[in-house]
Amino acid sequence: MTYAIDPELATWLAMAPELPMSDLATVRARMVEMTAQSPRPTPVNPVEIRELTIPGPADAPEVTVRVYTPTSEPGPRPALVYIHGGGFVLGDLDTAEGSALQIADEIGAVVVAMDYRLAPEHPFPAGLEDCYATLEWTAKNAAELGVDPDRIAVGGDSAGGGLSAAVALLARDRSGPKLVFQLLNIPELDDRLTTPSMTAYTDTPLWHRPGAIMSWDYYLGEGKRGTAEVSPYAAPARATDLSGLPPAFVATCEFDPLRDEGIDYAQRLVQAGVHTELHLYPGTFHGSGVVKDAAVTVRMRDDMLGALARALRGASS
Repeated sequence: MTYAIDPELATWLAMAPELPMSDLATVRARMVEMTAQSPRPTPVNPVEIRELTIPGPADAPEVTVRVYTPTSEPGPRPALVYIHGGGFVLGDLDTAEGSALQIADEIGAVVVAMDYRLAPEHPFPAGLEDCYATLEWTAKNAAELGVDPDRIAVGGDSAGGGLSAAVALLARDRSGPKLVFQLLNIPELDDRLTTPSMTAYTDTPLWHRPGAIMSWDYYLGEGKRGTAEVSPYAAPARATDLSGLPPAFVATCEFDPLRDEGIDYAQRLVQAGVHTELHLYPGTFHGSGVVKDAAVTVRMRDDMLGALARALRGASS
């Protein structure tokens, strides 16, 4: 198909890497190479970075986290538990670094990113439980981290957005840490793959229906995708009750197979009485934010950071 991609983004597509989800060893190596080649962001304000291990879920390994602490002003500060994307199978603390550092720098929030276990070696619920354990640790150690326990949010991109939605559900249902916000950027939410955008977009840049099929099969295990045994904590779009969840920001891209499940989830949040801000960016595709200087990317970034800043400020008033 031919897509009306934003001209500033379209010029990059000729250089876009091939990331074959069917060959995880190759795509993981390529991701490490791309991350190493990417320039490390330089914060305007001083940010202290610490890497440490924290207790994992019960009967599971420890979780490695990286804590980004703004140091220009005294705390306590708000916090974001940040979950990287990668289709449940890719990514690590280094791929999360740019976003985590930018949020800490520009928002003045402590950012806690975690190296959660990846599928298929560790299928659901391993990665999700690592993310939830990180939230619990952040809340429990708020004083030591210089964090205001009443201003903790969760957020992430793509699969990280889906995991963030699932963490918010778990926090509500387990009477866990009280979240003030969920940042769901181009979230991966629905294993059933039946929305119009998921059905239509089989060859869109960077992410498409074939990739989504493999992603869910890796995460859930072969033969489980689309069946009644899939938990709403794996695929939050399946949750029937969205009431009592924290306010949300949901961003979607026009030419992204995940577009409609993000829009649907945002609509259902609103219907459940959850304050929700929804954005659909024309001419964009999944992961088009890699073209950092494009006007639409700048707008997406400003919208996301603005919403997060307002939510974390408002929680203190």
